Order: sequence, then structure tokens, then C-alpha cells
Amino acid sequence: MTLEELGKARYVSLTTFRKDGTAVATPVWAVADSGELYVWTRSDSWKVKRIRNNGRVAVVPCDARGRVVEEATPVEGEARLLDEAGLTRVRRLLSRKYTWQFWMVDVPAAVFRRGKRPHTAIEVSFAPPADQL
Repeated sequence: MTLEELGKARYVSLTTFRKDGTAVATPVWAVADSGELYVWTRSDSWKVKRIRNNGRVAVVPCDARGRVVEEATPVEGEARLLDEAGLTRVRRLLSRKYTWQFWMVDVPAAVFRRGKRPHTAIEVSFAPPADQL
């Protein structure tokens, strides 16, 4: 599975890990740019809390319900939470990929919360294949 394939997928299953090592998979929107995969999620989500404790993640294409695409192999990576500037950049990238769907989620949420957008951007980096080291 390549970064390009993950970036083109409509949804990806982002697997984060609890302190005890238990894997927790969640379907999310994602976009690839500049050799990284970016995800956008609510700041108070459990996946953000798990990434703060352990940046190890696995990513694989899936459908909106989290069902993994047949024969797709998960790719392990390292996630990090981005600052406000990173969130702005990721929001722009996602709005290009998901167009009206993104705005149907983001704009009403901002109106409801009086302009506040309690979201966090996540950057996932993947190690290069062994033959490229």
C-alpha cells in the first residue's frame, strides 16, 4: 500500500493503540500531501488522547463504516498532532478533496459553536521501504 493509494482512498481506517497495546480502529477522512498523510478529527476524541500517549498508528483504506478494503495491507506509521497553523493547512487540503461534504460538516459545527472549531490535525509519517534506506 503506497501513500498515494492511501491519499486517494475516500476513507482510511486509522488504528491507534491504548496504553495496554489494544488496537482501536476508526474510519476517518485523510489526504496525502508532501510525503505525509493528514487526518482531521475532534480535539476531544479518544484517538487524539491515544496519540498523545503513543504515536504508533496503522492505516489502511476502508469504507465509511470502517470495513477494510479486501486484500489491503495496513501500513504502520508514526502520528503527531499539529499546531493551529498545521490545522489550517490540513483543513484547506481536506476541503479540496471532500469539497461540499467537508463544508457540510465544518461550517454548521462552527456556527453551532460560535466560530470555535475544536479540531486537531494529525500528521502520519511512514518509514521508507527497506530498499530505499
